[in-house]
Amino acid sequence: QYAYRDRRARKGDFRKLWIQRINAATRQHGMSYSRFINGLRQAGVDVDRKILADLAVRDDAAFAALVKVAEGAQQAS
Repeated sequence: QYAYRDRRARKGDFRKLWIQRINAATRQHGMSYSRFINGLRQAGVDVDRKILADLAVRDDAAFAALVKVAEGAQQAS
């Protein structure tokens, strides 16, 4: 009965989950989610939230490098 609706809702649910994971990881590195995403956009880094969330969970070193890129772009502007 709810399959049609929930197939569409699942996309938003996953996006919310990815944002929560990215937010938690960026705060561990001393940055907010919004500043992180804005910094990546300014730096021209085109990585979607799904991949960012995966990096936050599985590869902290790579995620930390992205945080540094975002910080650099924030300071440059």
